[in-house]
Amino acid sequence: MAGGKIDWQRRVAAEALGSFFLFAGVIGSGVMGEQLAAGNVAVALLANTIATGAILYVLIAALGPVSGAHFNPAVTLAFALRREIGWRLAAGYVAVQVAAGALGAWAVHLMFDLPILQFSTKARTGIGQWSGELVATFGLVFTILALLRVRPAAIPAAVGLYITSAYWFTSSTSFANPAISVVRSLSNTFAGIAPGDVPGFVVAQLAGAVLAVIVAGWLYPSTDEPDRGA
Repeated sequence: MAGGKIDWQRRVAAEALGSFFLFAGVIGSGVMGEQLAAGNVAVALLANTIATGAILYVLIAALGPVSGAHFNPAVTLAFALRREIGWRLAAGYVAVQVAAGALGAWAVHLMFDLPILQFSTKARTGIGQWSGELVATFGLVFTILALLRVRPAAIPAAVGLYITSAYWFTSSTSFANPAISVVRSLSNTFAGIAPGDVPGFVVAQLAGAVLAVIVAGWLYPSTDEPDRGA
């Protein structure tokens, strides 16, 4: 889309809307899954996984044409590093990803009659968790960048399927998103993470994103002039 004030507003609004529903989907399906699973953690995780993969497909298909459907600071960082989005617009994306995502978490708490303001006590730390996040984020960002070059129409399904799979093959259950790591610390539910464990996740996620940019740039070199946006 062409640059300009209205376009900037629409892009940021799309990111906010998508982040709200994505984060609500992740946290809300965790709450529902845990309530219905009768203590079976595998069943709860499966419910959480299916809902997350499904909502990702819907949101990327619907909002991708407007904002690119990042909903994730690691993805936004990747596009900024590749000069496919301007840094000012990237900053706006990250701000609304976190803010609207927090609203999504609080909406879940309201819907399930939970305290609106809360912090997670679920510990998620250590080299196993951090390496899981690096691998998960690398795979997510690489999938997006690779398919942009070879099959853009497949991105909504591919991202949904990738996260569905990564929930199960990574030790961390594939947060792969710094904003959702922060927001999940605000929810003491199935999908939560203790606030003190968030920085380790974020560092690993950003490292995975940068590595994906390097590898994708080498495998899929481009001479096209990028659309920097605002």
